[in-house]
Amino acid sequence: MNSRLAAALIASALLCSCVSAPPRAPEPRRVGAVPPGTVSVPERFVSEPSAHDELDSLATWPAADGSTWLIASAKSTHRLAVYDADSGKRLREFGGKGEALGQFKRPNGLAVFGDYLFVAERDNHRVQVLRLPDFVPLGSFGEAQLRSPYGLWLNETAPGEIEAYVTDNFMYGAQFDRVPALNELDQRVRRYRLRFDEDGRMGSEYLGAFGDTSDAAALRIVESIAGDAAGDRLLIADEDLSRASTLREYTLAGRYTGRAVPPGSFSAQAEGVALWSCARGAGYWVAVDQLDPRTVFHVFERDSLRPVGSFRGEGTAHTDGIALHAAATHAFPYGALYAVDDDRAVTAFDLGDVARALHLQSDCLD
Repeated sequence: MNSRLAAALIASALLCSCVSAPPRAPEPRRVGAVPPGTVSVPERFVSEPSAHDELDSLATWPAADGSTWLIASAKSTHRLAVYDADSGKRLREFGGKGEALGQFKRPNGLAVFGDYLFVAERDNHRVQVLRLPDFVPLGSFGEAQLRSPYGLWLNETAPGEIEAYVTDNFMYGAQFDRVPALNELDQRVRRYRLRFDEDGRMGSEYLGAFGDTSDAAALRIVESIAGDAAGDRLLIADEDLSRASTLREYTLAGRYTGRAVPPGSFSAQAEGVALWSCARGAGYWVAVDQLDPRTVFHVFERDSLRPVGSFRGEGTAHTDGIALHAAATHAFPYGALYAVDDDRAVTAFDLGDVARALHLQSDCLD
């Protein structure tokens, strides 16, 4: 065991001796106005529901045999669920409740880089790294800093080196529902540099935290984060409905640009967000408006953040996480958008259907 991993495990044990945040009370279902012009795009599949998992975040992984996996975090059962990304068939589960590597406590955010799967664990206060397809645990990082990690985004900065951005939604009060003071909100996103050697061993370095602390633009309740390395851009969802939930733009260095999507874009919480990168630098952001009885997905231009349309499925509801897989699969020649449906199932939208319904640029159908 290398010294960094040993230190991480010791830190994990110390942190896990603290009182974990209790599960949040169920969030009220928010029925809001559906934006004018919202179009219907039928789901291509809806998986068999699983009532006990409390599914949250999604990530995709292209397997060596040409198939594609859709991996979901299951918070209540402390495990990962794996689906066939072309059919929605559930293939397997991995994990269980615990503090050891290969176990989880309230897994939330997921990200994939090559054959590495990253899992943010709220109640183990860490990000765990596993190697696919066998879910071999390689180590973890963040135990010394993370208090309540939720979302993840990864950016390759050099061969074998990536930067990981982790949202840290620590809260106060008896029910852990009180937003920290403004001067503490500069810790809402934490950065790490990770290096993998030829044998797959991982080293990590903490690069610090960031977040605006002004009353007008602070990140009060954070979970979802996504980035665009070509545009030096992060979009971070602030779910605080007392202020108006939105997506705020930061640089990759952690500087708030002062930009956000237009006011009033979201009627409910801004949840999952993903970049749809298309040919010749074109592209869009897709973001969840967590409405009931059906989720609305808003689409914004990649660079300007101008809204270009909204759509919803025939049943997908109360969505937390999404994953956008722009590469072709057996069933989706233009790629697919995957979404969590009411914490119990996963659904898929054909990106070709979305592009045609919203009259998007043809670059996204190349």
